[in-house]
Amino acid sequence: MSLESDINSLVASVDLELYDTVILNENDETIYRVSVISKEINDGKRAGVSLDSCVELTHLISPLLDVTPPVSGDYRLEVGSPGIERKLTTINHFKKSVGEKVALNVNKEKIRGVLAKVEGSKIFVETEDETVELEFNDISKAKTYFEW
Repeated sequence: MSLESDINSLVASVDLELYDTVILNENDETIYRVSVISKEINDGKRAGVSLDSCVELTHLISPLLDVTPPVSGDYRLEVGSPGIERKLTTINHFKKSVGEKVALNVNKEKIRGVLAKVEGSKIFVETEDETVELEFNDISKAKTYFEW
């Protein structure tokens, strides 16, 4: 099994869903970031992830990374929620964000609306006027957003 599938199993064991894993460098420090989301949906909105759940998951993932490090050299493990405003870079991110407000850039055009569904590589967004069908590969930039 791969490291990501092992992490996915640990995340599922605490009743959460793996959103993403990334390796990044900030301030000359390597960070291995594990982002998780709740499986629970209340009134059409995904529930939040508690700090206690993130701490518990950190304690579960850390020994795994001692055996199978994600990078060579020093790094810091960070476990948390991707937040209510986050980038959508994979088809899986779109699938996990159905029902949320999204802002997309497609061929120099900006589209805002509610992500209605994902079918194969097709993304469907309900705007104020219509439902727009888009091909995933035509989207140059995408993120969820929250109206304050």
